[in-house]
Amino acid sequence: MGTGGGGTHGEPSGVDGPATSAVVVGIGTPLTLPGIAVLGTVASADALTGVRRLRPDVVVVDLDADERATVAVGALAAEVPEVPVVAVSARAEHSAVLDVVRAGAAGYVLRDDPAVADIIRSAASGGVAFGQGLAEIVLESVADPGAVAVPHLTERESEVLRFVVEGLTARQIATRLVLSPRTVENHIQRTLRKLDVPGRAALVRYAIEHGLA
Repeated sequence: MGTGGGGTHGEPSGVDGPATSAVVVGIGTPLTLPGIAVLGTVASADALTGVRRLRPDVVVVDLDADERATVAVGALAAEVPEVPVVAVSARAEHSAVLDVVRAGAAGYVLRDDPAVADIIRSAASGGVAFGQGLAEIVLESVADPGAVAVPHLTERESEVLRFVVEGLTARQIATRLVLSPRTVENHIQRTLRKLDVPGRAALVRYAIEHGLA
């Protein structure tokens, strides 16, 4: 899938400077990840042990490698929540995307997306990590007017939240809305408090599960 239009991931960080460190879970087709130092590749069953030993900035889970990959996402999100998890796959079925986001993944990207490395680096720096169109597809697929009531968000908070789900940085959102980055961050922090979630990855999961934005 291409990456043009829409802005579905954070600003590319390039390959200059210190590389982002990653552990790859799964033994599928190798990924080309410029600017990312792969510390090791482990099977899904050994994901927790490997991540705790190698202490990467981000974990990349190859969903196509074995059938336990989604289980590994859930275990990592529960046991080492400080390390974001990005799922990579050749498929973009709605159910697969939703399953891994509900399991705790910070994002999902197709393995042939030209921006896959930038998206993974975005997750490592605390951003949202969806390939083009994936966040929007999931939001549309789970939106349910009859869902459990959630705290009220102002129009501006909802607008900012939509851009957060799409993967834009605070600076990018500020440019879109003609606001200062500090104002955007204030909106994000208020939304985090209202929805009682601990961070942006959890905020995106909440938004997807409840059909927000």
